[in-house]
Amino acid sequence: MTLFKTCKPSQMTKAEFVETFADIYEHSPWVAERTFDKGLDSSFDQIEKLHTAMSQTMLDADPQEQLDLINAHPDLAGKAAVNGELTAASTSEQAGAGISQCTPEEFAQFTDFNERYKARFEFPFIMAVKGANRHQILASFAERIHNDKETEFATAIAQINKIASFRLQDM
Repeated sequence: MTLFKTCKPSQMTKAEFVETFADIYEHSPWVAERTFDKGLDSSFDQIEKLHTAMSQTMLDADPQEQLDLINAHPDLAGKAAVNGELTAASTSEQAGAGISQCTPEEFAQFTDFNERYKARFEFPFIMAVKGANRHQILASFAERIHNDKETEFATAIAQINKIASFRLQDM
């Protein structure tokens, strides 16, 4: 198990905990709030233990809250990225995947996939992009756009938990 480098969650007040972990789940501080309310002991100073607890909090949420969380995520290479409106974590994740280096043709592909995906599923494409490159992301788009809505909803939830794990590992 890995301890946090920058904090000890078990020693935080609720306000400190929520401020620190509010955006682990994109624009969804309720995940941090509910996780804290379940109680934290010193074992939650381990990244994996806190991730498991936060993941379970999100999985226990009702489907509308989960959908709201999915919809809180920005499009990959979308307008928010172009306009500099992403959270710091999203900006770093997309830049790390080389999305900021897209050619005009690749950017057009991202735009097309984003539009078609949202038209089909009514929520944005979610992928934990850390460790991936823009070519792998486009290939995943091309593959996943043919799934059914239930499969993509479940995939989005799993990818969000993966993103949360990466974000916690960076702390």
